[in-house]
Amino acid sequence: MNRAKLIETLTDKVNQQTNKDDQKINKKQVDIILDTLTQVITAELKHDREVTLTGFGTFSSMTRYARGGVNPRKPDERITIPAVKVAKFRTGKNLKEALKS
Repeated sequence: MNRAKLIETLTDKVNQQTNKDDQKINKKQVDIILDTLTQVITAELKHDREVTLTGFGTFSSMTRYARGGVNPRKPDERITIPAVKVAKFRTGKNLKEALKS
């Protein structure tokens, strides 16, 4: 599923769950919410803080340490792969259970 399909699906699901008297949400609003969510998660990970969505999972950052490697173009040449900060995701209980069944 790509971003456009995700936005369309979220818009449809939210509008199905709202009452007739409630104001409907449009795709532009969902796009803004999705952008904001990714910005907040990214900012928290940059500051080495976790973001937990209970039942779904936890986003965290970790440092992958520097290590040695081999240049694939010249297999006899050794290279140093620098340390880098990467994102990590641990699934929550509800997501694990949903995938099992």
